[in-house]
Amino acid sequence: MTGIPDHLGRVYGNVTSNRPLTRPTSPVADASPAAPPPIDPRGPRTNQAVLATALAVGFVAGWWPIAPLFAGVLALGAAFGPRYGPVLRFYTAVIRPRLGPPTELEDPRPPRFAATVGVAFLTAATVAFALGATSVGWSLTLVVAALAALSAVTGLCVGCELYVTVARWRARHRRRTAS
Repeated sequence: MTGIPDHLGRVYGNVTSNRPLTRPTSPVADASPAAPPPIDPRGPRTNQAVLATALAVGFVAGWWPIAPLFAGVLALGAAFGPRYGPVLRFYTAVIRPRLGPPTELEDPRPPRFAATVGVAFLTAATVAFALGATSVGWSLTLVVAALAALSAVTGLCVGCELYVTVARWRARHRRRTAS
């Protein structure tokens, strides 16, 4: 069995079991002793596409409650995992069974971190809207929409890359202080 590689070079076996065939060696995987099971990266990309579309439609319609609504949607998935995120749950139940198996799997921690950053921005946008600073609120909301659209279309997740960069820095810092 050759397995499915993720973007960090780890190789996973049967997609339904999500058990690694090899011990992960990336700084992200070394951030904690028990790495969570890998995920299908198409789930977060679907979530990002829905998020970007909804926030853009909310902006065009001038409906600011879209920011706290999607802050909640993102928070559920980020805090509790894909079973609790409405879009991720829809992807798992309806879309994924109609697709072939993924060609790669990924560590769930970077997308969850990116979602947490999105929640922070959308929460700040909600506060700005509540205080009457609609320009600030829409600016923060549109940053999230633009980054979600970038990730959904190209696969480049800025929040995920930030997570990986910080994880690598922390791993190097730990090695230096342990020496």
